[in-house]
Amino acid sequence: MRRSLGLLLPALLVAQSAQDPAELRQKLAAIQGRLGQVDRQLEVLKKRRKGVLVEIQGISLQRDRAKAQVEGARLRRDQAQSEVQTISREQTRIQGEVLKLQGDLRKQVRWMQALGPMGDLGFYSTFRDLEAWLVEGRMLAWVRLQERKRLDHIHRLQGDLSAKEKALKEVLTRLASEEREAAQLQAALRLQEEKLNGFLDGLQKDEVAQKQAQAELAEEAVQLERLLAGLLAKPKGEAFEAAVAFANLRGELPQPVEGTLAQGFGEHLHPRFRTKTLQSGLLIAANGGAPVNAVADGKVAFADYYQSYGPMVILDHGGGWFSLYTHLLGLQVAKGQVLKGGEAVGAVGDTVDGPRLGFEIRHQAQPQDPQKWLKKRYR
Repeated sequence: MRRSLGLLLPALLVAQSAQDPAELRQKLAAIQGRLGQVDRQLEVLKKRRKGVLVEIQGISLQRDRAKAQVEGARLRRDQAQSEVQTISREQTRIQGEVLKLQGDLRKQVRWMQALGPMGDLGFYSTFRDLEAWLVEGRMLAWVRLQERKRLDHIHRLQGDLSAKEKALKEVLTRLASEEREAAQLQAALRLQEEKLNGFLDGLQKDEVAQKQAQAELAEEAVQLERLLAGLLAKPKGEAFEAAVAFANLRGELPQPVEGTLAQGFGEHLHPRFRTKTLQSGLLIAANGGAPVNAVADGKVAFADYYQSYGPMVILDHGGGWFSLYTHLLGLQVAKGQVLKGGEAVGAVGDTVDGPRLGFEIRHQAQPQDPQKWLKKRYR
């Protein structure tokens, strides 16, 4: 019998435990979703007026795209490795079954050869009559039929083994291709990260560009206030009425995501650009992709990509109260959707400073300090 390709696999692949194929497919689908979200943000970005913030966001999105591609390549490599291990186990099982059947068949053939075509009459000298001999003859015919079936089964298993070896060759070829693609995408990601860091380092030394970025941030803040004012002007029939007034939840709200405080409410000196910025909410450092939950019952008043805030969701809690969730990984809810407190709004996305969630509470478009509304403050 030919030597199995499974015996030639690198020790690393053999030692690894096979991953759940369904879980790998689910993760790959999520990566495709992320790529789709990034591509849509890039399309939206093309329609915005050029400026420092747009350039930063464009480079950052290209980096995010490269990250997702690297992750996708890694998952496809894992998928191929899992297939290799599954096929190898099947080969081992089939080889063991074939060897056992062949051994059993050899024993039966040797026994039947010793008896002759219908057995030696002398061998049955202890039988009392011819009927017993005929019964034994029929038994031998039945044994021959069973051995014929066993031999046919061996041939089918050998065909299965040949097909498995062919499939294994194809998967190993694909695995080698995935390894090369993963290495190329990793190199492309490093270039994107270097490009982003180079641009930010240059901006740190460029006072004119810093002032422009500060002016753009101020303009975005004004436009956000206008957006909220527009949401307040909606018809009364579209207003959301909560079972418990949002104003009564001060100091009782849950955290929207697990994490630590990256930047608090109020005026700050930007650590990279050394410019003064007004933080109208909290920036929360959290794990990328961590679930973000609604802090109270509310209706989705806005769910779209919004300037440098990225994917943004605004919940209307009634009475002129809103909570804002920015820098999300993507959009998972739609305008008009009603959420209960604790239900998912989205997931933590990436920023130039790492995974962050922007969280704000506003009343009549005026920002409030979210820390004063949380039962457990961020530290």
